[in-house]
Amino acid sequence: MSAESRLAELGIELPSTPAPLANYVPAVRVGNLLIVSSQGPLANGAVDPAHRGKVGAELSIDAGKAAARLAAINVLAQARAALGSLDAVRRVVRLGGFINSAPGFSAQANVMNGASDLMVEVFGENGRHARTTVGVNELPLDFSVAVEAMFEVA
Repeated sequence: MSAESRLAELGIELPSTPAPLANYVPAVRVGNLLIVSSQGPLANGAVDPAHRGKVGAELSIDAGKAAARLAAINVLAQARAALGSLDAVRRVVRLGGFINSAPGFSAQANVMNGASDLMVEVFGENGRHARTTVGVNELPLDFSVAVEAMFEVA
């Protein structure tokens, strides 16, 4: 099944892509790789208040996972904008996750599964990827999570 068909089957409608927050581009294609800049948990172009703050303090692990999934949806929106269709994605190569973490919080990998699980849901086995997940003390706009990605593309 194509990635676009799978999104429809999952009931996921990709949002319009927001403008970058600073001096960078949302995605860069180099040969058969597409690198997507980190995306936050934006809903309808705005930071969803349910996904602001530190995981392990203001947010539970489940809320963090939901934020990571939403950020990954925004990654897919940027990839579609750059490629014209997610059907051009051959494989998810790598995800990077940054988790706005409360002091002592160490379940960042569980939070990042929200993004990783989405990639497998959309791309099947080709959605399995290498990954880096780190806890950070702050993110822009008080995002709880930011997700970046690298895709192999046709």
